[in-house]
Parts: sequence; structure tokens; C-alpha cells
Amino acid sequence: MNAVLLMLAVTVCYTITSLSDKYAVAEAKFSCDEFTFLMCSSMSVFSALSLPFQELRFSLAWQSFAAIILVAVCKMLEFCMSALVLKQLSAFELKAWLGITLFMSYFTDILFGAELNILKIICIITAVIGLVFIAVSSKDGKVNYKQIIIPLVMYLLSKFGYGLVIKGFSPYISSTMQLLPALVSLSLILLPKVSAEELIKKNRSGVRKTVLARIPNTVGMLLENAVISTSLANYSFIQPMILATLFVIGIIRGEKRSQLNQVGSIICVVGVVAFQLV
Repeated sequence: MNAVLLMLAVTVCYTITSLSDKYAVAEAKFSCDEFTFLMCSSMSVFSALSLPFQELRFSLAWQSFAAIILVAVCKMLEFCMSALVLKQLSAFELKAWLGITLFMSYFTDILFGAELNILKIICIITAVIGLVFIAVSSKDGKVNYKQIIIPLVMYLLSKFGYGLVIKGFSPYISSTMQLLPALVSLSLILLPKVSAEELIKKNRSGVRKTVLARIPNTVGMLLENAVISTSLANYSFIQPMILATLFVIGIIRGEKRSQLNQVGSIICVVGVVAFQLV
């Protein structure tokens, strides 16, 4: 499939997922363990169903086992930290902050010999200014950054690390064989902490909506892995595409934002998208 079509498909899937994740932690009130268990267990099932259509490659080498462990760590941090952060941030604001991983990837490439581009540096500065505006606009008490700064940093590192692991260990093990065992392992680890029966009794509707949202989530992850296998640059561009989409959706839905937040959001979108275009 064409790389652009893959990226567009991932954008649609992850936009749906982002809105669902916000619902799960802000409205359904699932805890970190509950949210992560629902994510991992349901995606394990949906990923397993897709195995006949996936590349299944596994070599009996320590790198294969290391990849599974590292993916499990990244996904555990991603799900758990997002559950904490989304209690205060909107789906759009979280994706705005996720733009930082683009810049981390860029400076990593520079460390390995890529050429420094002044225009990209200007785009980075522009996006950071937008993020500062968004942060400052939240001083009305809606968002307590002192409370979520550590989970936010851990979330960003987990997203950055996931791409590196999938790409770096691809010679030894396919992306699906990295992801599925990692999700199953996390589900089993969390099983003693979470009672599925009690969870359903607590919020049957929330469980159903969260689990069903894992279908596009799983499809998005599988397509995302396909994008990673072709290019980390294309992988990093998915996030600004989602960011721009969520921004438009927010406008359509009439989401209330302060003027400073609105200005910061526009600046951030421009900076992150322009970064990929220059």
C-alpha cells in the first residue's frame, strides 16, 4: 500500500482512538490499571485475529526477546501515563505535546550524521512557543502541569522509544511479533490487579465503548508498524496529521478555548506541520 495512504489510514484510526481514550479516563473514570488492562487485553485479541494477514518473523536471538520486553515497557508507560495525563489535558493538547517526539527524532538523526536544517530549527522554536502559550493559558486551574509533568514526560519518552525499538529490532523480529507478545504479557501481569467482572459491573457502557475503540486502535498500530518499516520520518509525520485533524474537530465541535490557548494551538499546529514540510 502507498505510504501516504497508510499514513492517512493511521491518522483516521488514531483520531478515533484519541477521542475514545479521553472519554475512558475523563468520563468513564477508569483507573490507570483498568485502562491499561482494557487496552492490552482487547488489542491482544484483535491483533491475534489479524495474524493471518501479518508478517510473522521471529529469530531465536536475544535481540528478539529484548525487543518484546522493550515494547512491553513502552506500551505500559504509554497507556498508563496517558490515563493520568488525559484526566487534565484534552486529546488535542496531548497530541500537541507529542510533537516534541518529532524534534527528539530529528536531533537523534543529527547525532547520527544527518544535516542540520535551520528552517527545521525555526519550526521547532515556533512549535515550542505554541506549547508555552497552551501551558500558560491553563493557569485558570483546569490543568495542573506540576501534577502531570512527570507522567507527560514519561509518555513522550515511551512514544519516542516505541518507534526506535520497532525499527531497530526489525532485522530480528517482525513488528507484529514484537507487539502481540508484549500486549499479552501486559494483560497477564495486570490480570490479578483488575477484575473483569467488577469492571463490567462498575461501568458496562464504558467498557464496551473502550473495547470497541480498540478495533481502530489495533488497525492503526498494525498500519503504523508498516509505516515505521518504511520510514521513521513518515512515522513521525503521523502525529502532526492527527494533531491538525483534532484541531479541526475541536473547532467543529465548538470546544471552548481561551484566546491564548487558541493562538497557541494554531502556532503549534503550524510549527509541527511545517517541520515535516520544509
